[in-house]
Amino acid sequence: MKILFCTDGSKISFNALKNFSNWVDNAIVDSICIIDWSFLPEEVSIESSGFATSCANIADNILNYAENEIKTYGLTPGERIKHCGGAVETIIEQIKNDNYDIVVMGSHGKKGIQKWLGSVSRDVIDNNIVSSYVSKRANSGKKLLITIDGFQDAIDAIEEQLLRLNLEEKEIYVCMVNEDPNLLFLEGNIDSNWLIQIQKNQEQYAARKLGRIRSFLSEKKIQIIESAILIGIPAQEILNYAKAKSIDLIITGTKSKKKLDAFLTGSVSRRVLENTTADVMIVKK
Repeated sequence: MKILFCTDGSKISFNALKNFSNWVDNAIVDSICIIDWSFLPEEVSIESSGFATSCANIADNILNYAENEIKTYGLTPGERIKHCGGAVETIIEQIKNDNYDIVVMGSHGKKGIQKWLGSVSRDVIDNNIVSSYVSKRANSGKKLLITIDGFQDAIDAIEEQLLRLNLEEKEIYVCMVNEDPNLLFLEGNIDSNWLIQIQKNQEQYAARKLGRIRSFLSEKKIQIIESAILIGIPAQEILNYAKAKSIDLIITGTKSKKKLDAFLTGSVSRRVLENTTADVMIVKK
């Protein structure tokens, strides 16, 4: 398993590395630290001010610390990458140039208008082609929530990612959310018997999908604590369930969307990521 660990030297980023190490045994971890001076006024001479040298020294210190932390957590240090330029663009380019299984990042979990302005982790998730692991704070790395939807390719991708994780001695929960049929139609436009039948069909479909995940994990000798079919708005139900169970890591799949569509409407995985305190692994096909 090959990992790209993105760090700015913050405690949050190193918490992400520590949390992630709870879920893997063997992994090679490349570390990347970006030197971004695009915020400086044009009249500032970077070379003459010694700013470039200072930033390079800081980046080297951060990467030295990252290498020691990687070893501490029983993982294998890989390439050390420092680069000048925009953080998001540099990370995306690095991902394209190498064969990573997952990118690990910390997030400051900003709220309100700051959330809409975006962040490095959010922009990387939107634009990269591999799965992402995002963490906001340190946790015990014991409780896992696997969330699934009705798309078979997303379930396949999640199962493939689960094979890479160390799930021994973990508490594993699985859920699928059915949207409430009452929220899909205008009142009076449909009779109650049809609504009941829709809900029944949803429950049968969800039960089949949950059964597949249970069978998959059972074959791997991995026990599930609980599986649940929830009803309501998917992101909100996942958030409520994760909070009630004190989940440490939520695994969710995502469908590719055009950037404008994602910005305007959001997605279940994005809303979960922006509003949970748990770590989130967003699995891409």
